[in-house]
Amino acid sequence: MVSVAPIVPQPIPQPIGERRLLFHSLDWQRYQTLRDILSRNGDNRNIHFTYLKGTLEVTMPLEIHEFSARMIEKFIWILVVELGMKLKTMGSTTLEQEELERAAEPDNAYYIQNQPLVAGRMVDLDQDPPPDLIVEVDITHTDIDKPALYAGLGVPEFWRYNGEVWRIYELRDREYHEVDASPTFPQVPKAKLYEFLAAARRDEVEAEQALRQWVRSLISDA
Repeated sequence: MVSVAPIVPQPIPQPIGERRLLFHSLDWQRYQTLRDILSRNGDNRNIHFTYLKGTLEVTMPLEIHEFSARMIEKFIWILVVELGMKLKTMGSTTLEQEELERAAEPDNAYYIQNQPLVAGRMVDLDQDPPPDLIVEVDITHTDIDKPALYAGLGVPEFWRYNGEVWRIYELRDREYHEVDASPTFPQVPKAKLYEFLAAARRDEVEAEQALRQWVRSLISDA
């Protein structure tokens, strides 16, 4: 009889959401030079740059990252429209503050509460407030302290999603504090985003329709 070795269960590998390159000890001028060089490569149109006090991280999003970022964007868009709010989308626009040694190209950035202040024109961060809400998807480990980065830029609300957990941070006294509900959408429970993402994996159109119906019922019951 042939002896069969016992099967040893193996851990299920986590999906790879991003590929990252890290550069250390870069001053502001070297960061900008390296960013410009990498940006000129036509194959790198979808890379994101994040810089914090000498460290530059170059992120190349993969499928699970892009799906999550785009669906969270759709989630926010639906909430804003159905709740009758205002919106200016900044996408991955570069947000830079040289004097703070900070620069970022987030997955999503929005003016909502302060939309009237920047409506109809280009944003100038030297004069205008930062976006009201920033979203980052980090499936894999990042060496950049993103809460510190965005708190330093004065962003009032920061969402972070790692493929499993959605964390919401509210800026108070120049520091982020994790909260259970979004200050921008206090009536929307965290479970609703998880439900929307799960439904979108099956069918994005049905997920959108279901979310719109839920928001409308929320308004009618208020």
